[in-house]
Amino acid sequence: MFDLDNLYNELEPRLRELRASMGLIRENITALAGLAFVLFIIIIAVFAPVICPPSNPQDPMQIPKDFGLPKPPGADGHVLGTGNWGADMLYGMVWGARTSIVISLFVVLTGVIVGIVVGAIAGFYGGKVDNVMMRITDVFLSLPALILAMAIASILERNLENMMLAIVIVWWPPYARLIRAQVLSIKENTYVEAARAIGAKKNRILFRHVIPNSISPLIVAATMDIGTVVLVAAGLSYIGFGVATGYAEWGRMVSDGQQWFTAEVEWEGVKYVAWWVVTLPGMMILIFVMGFSLLGDGLRDILDPKLRR
Repeated sequence: MFDLDNLYNELEPRLRELRASMGLIRENITALAGLAFVLFIIIIAVFAPVICPPSNPQDPMQIPKDFGLPKPPGADGHVLGTGNWGADMLYGMVWGARTSIVISLFVVLTGVIVGIVVGAIAGFYGGKVDNVMMRITDVFLSLPALILAMAIASILERNLENMMLAIVIVWWPPYARLIRAQVLSIKENTYVEAARAIGAKKNRILFRHVIPNSISPLIVAATMDIGTVVLVAAGLSYIGFGVATGYAEWGRMVSDGQQWFTAEVEWEGVKYVAWWVVTLPGMMILIFVMGFSLLGDGLRDILDPKLRR
């Protein structure tokens, strides 16, 4: 029979610690600044259909174009101007927020899950299991991550799903190494020995006691990596291994607009340098990466008891 009292007794200390951590966030300027940037991006992504109604309901990520030269902000009703082939900059930046969140969350969450499974099992069971799993991990770690992602993406069709797959394949090994190191330390603690002494099964000890007490460093690393993933995805798109041209993805927008960055365009008799085609999506990448980096740095201070004191 399901025992609610027992469940509450198990969760109550964790909930108390969570409430204390949330209270510390309000006192951490770094975490608050990062949280503000992150919320800004999330709000834009959530309200994208309101800010910029989809031009193509079947594929809203395709930026609408007028197939003309870049126009400055405010021209012809384009609030932030237009870019390559007359692509609307505001539409690309707003819907690009959704693309970036999807990429980063999918890659990081998938990498964390794979890393926890591989690292926790290797560290807890040891022996041949540890050797086999860690040698496989070392093979991936021995290759430069970006080069390997480029190689994988180059043999796949250019679309968002394949780009995410290429990044996931190179993203999980550091998580596996991190969680393995934590598990090797945690499994020697007294409470784990006590669980073994009362006859608890190994799987129960691993998933109920060892892993929950090993994931704090992983949470910090994953939070900071969310911004890094977007930077890597933007880099892949920029060099032609990501999404196709015209897609609402900030790296792709920078790549599409680089030819106009120093070129002069004319609008209503006035010549402009089309700075906005690269600067605006670049600023969105900066805000996204900085937000999650600051938030992760703040979480590290909060979740580490030594730093918290």
